[in-house]
Amino acid sequence: MKKLLNIMANRLFIVAVLILLQLGLIIGVMVSLSGFKLVSNLLRFLNFFLIIYIVNRQENPSYKLAWIILVLVFPLFGGLFYLMFGGRKMPKALRREAMIEAARTHPVLPRNEKILAEIEGQDEQAAKQFRYVVNNAYYPVYKNTEATYCPTGEIKFWHMLEELKKAERYIFLEYFIIDNGIMWDSILEILIEKVKQGVDVRVMYDDAGCVYTLPANYRKILEKLGIRCAVFNPLKAQLVIQMNNRDHRKICVIDGKVGFVGGINLADEYINAYEKYGHWKDTAVMLKGDAVWSLTVMFLQFWNFVYKAMPPSNYDDYWPVYKPEEQPVSDGYIQPFSDSPTDEEEVGATIHFNIINQARHYVYIHTPYLIIGYEMQRALETAAKAGVDVRITVPHVPDKKLVFMVTRANYEPLLKAGVKIYEYTPGFIHSKSFVSDDEIGLCGTTNMDYRSYYLHFECGVLTYKSSIIKEMKQDYLDTLKDCCEITLEDCRKTPAVVRLIRAVLNLFAPMM
Repeated sequence: MKKLLNIMANRLFIVAVLILLQLGLIIGVMVSLSGFKLVSNLLRFLNFFLIIYIVNRQENPSYKLAWIILVLVFPLFGGLFYLMFGGRKMPKALRREAMIEAARTHPVLPRNEKILAEIEGQDEQAAKQFRYVVNNAYYPVYKNTEATYCPTGEIKFWHMLEELKKAERYIFLEYFIIDNGIMWDSILEILIEKVKQGVDVRVMYDDAGCVYTLPANYRKILEKLGIRCAVFNPLKAQLVIQMNNRDHRKICVIDGKVGFVGGINLADEYINAYEKYGHWKDTAVMLKGDAVWSLTVMFLQFWNFVYKAMPPSNYDDYWPVYKPEEQPVSDGYIQPFSDSPTDEEEVGATIHFNIINQARHYVYIHTPYLIIGYEMQRALETAAKAGVDVRITVPHVPDKKLVFMVTRANYEPLLKAGVKIYEYTPGFIHSKSFVSDDEIGLCGTTNMDYRSYYLHFECGVLTYKSSIIKEMKQDYLDTLKDCCEITLEDCRKTPAVVRLIRAVLNLFAPMM
């Protein structure tokens, strides 16, 4: 184990050192050139137009403000850093590849207009939410689907093991983090056995998410076992903007019949097999039925984009093979969806906005980070001022201390507006879930922060009038019993120095 940790640490160290050397070289050249008056004046001239360009981009105002301040404070290389890292989106060539692959999936995803019409007959506002996803993310809303809520990682893990053992055709796994331990070793044991039975087993993981948990050659290790493997966006010792884009999704699909989605990665802290940041609270949803087809398409779409060793899969070939034969009794309306930084549509953020803005009585939120811009802050405040019971639960034990300071920096204005904020005292909440008005539920991978909203590939499942909504609400209320409520008095007791540090960090929160 120590040897493995050393290998991973050395790999990250080498990448970091080489990137810093490149940055140092660039900064050194810029400093040297700045001694020439002509070059200095040219940089100021270019920065002026760069600021005009930033102001007029269709981006989050907080994100633009942070970069403008950086360019003004550091005129020598602030503009250069923006050109290198500030564009947020992927390089044009990669974006084009991803969008072409996404377009290939549209014909195999049914719009299910009759189901949308049913929802519209019950609640026009709810129908608008689902129609937004259909029109902009192209993922339909389904019936004929059974949903099971998993309020902890342990419960999801148990269900997942049981379903994996039943696999006959294929197993698709896509996770941000995979870590050797009780959880992954138990799953891997089943995968190896299934490969021997002729099951098509594919695993996809994010390289940055696994840099501390898996060796650099882990793909080859899995492929020697007969498991096809793809690694998203491998870490490289070069300054490239796509290093910001990560595959933050967590998807498991089995035979097109069963699918899992939620915040739970394949690592032992998620099932509390060991304590990392206190007790780990997370959630997921298991689906059985028609809606699993969207999760299948999500995986295959990304697999074709990432896995370059073979010709891309033909979606028309998968539809008759993977579509489930039996149809479970409908459990409300289910809409799995995916969000991508390759387009200009911030699906995850918009769904969050819509749930908050359309709430009539209450909206309860679990999020590990509360790194929000002005628009989200105003949406939460406006809902609370209108009499909606808005509650947000965040961790008490942080995983990232600087990010947690920014989370706490956002407490006071929200509390003043009537939003209720709770910290989960046993440890860390990693769940990303919304539940509202006993009708709408959301469980997925999207955090309330800039990275999830604008940089990462994310996914989730939106539900309407499903049985799991009552379970989600009850789980939220039960979780509150283990939380401490934050008050305005608590915020005002914060030392002035800490408040100042939080304010400065909050200014640059969009870059975190």
